[in-house]
Order: sequence, then structure tokens, then C-alpha cells
Amino acid sequence: MRNTIKNHNDFKTDRSYPYALTDLFAIRTKNAKFSDDPRYGLVVSKRNFRFAVHRNRAKRLLRDWIAFAEKYMCDDMDYVFFAHPEILNDGITREIGREKMVAALIEIKNRHEKHK
Repeated sequence: MRNTIKNHNDFKTDRSYPYALTDLFAIRTKNAKFSDDPRYGLVVSKRNFRFAVHRNRAKRLLRDWIAFAEKYMCDDMDYVFFAHPEILNDGITREIGREKMVAALIEIKNRHEKHK
């Protein structure tokens, strides 16, 4: 599993890099700060998730989906995942989330390879 982004300034991304949007989450990318150690970060805001228990559940879901789909991530990029409130809907199963994560990461990988 990749390391996590811990520094606030490292979460800043630019729209010029590949990104993907789904109804459950958004993914933004940027060049890896450390080429030998690509990282990821999670943004689960209090504005979208009022209670800590909801923020924690959203983070657990994202981490599970990321671990499942990590092989589709580019080795030279850092990823920032933004959770949307819909991630906690009752109809969202583990399999649905994993499928959406794989599809989004493949989309980013294809865009990244086109712009190399």
C-alpha cells in the first residue's frame, strides 16, 4: 500500500493533471513529490459529513477501494481522493465502490499516458 500525504500543501492539485469524477468520489492527481514513493491522500470534509462517524466510514470505504484497485495507479503520480456524501448511501455496496474506483483509475491512467 502507498504512503499517505500528510502535509497540507501537498494536497494542492492543478487541473492540468488528469482527474476523474464519479458520483461517489473525485480523484485529482499530480506528479509524485518523491519519485520512489508515490502517495495518496483522502479529503473527507466536515462540510459534507457532519458527524465524525460518517467521515470515518467514508475514509474506511475509500481506503478499501484504493487497496483493491492500487494496481491501476500510475507509479509516478500522487493521488488525492475527495469523498462525496453519496458514498454513504444504503445502495452502495463494496463491489460497486470497487468497480467505480477501478474505472476511474483506468480513466486517469489512459489520460496520463496520452499526455506523456
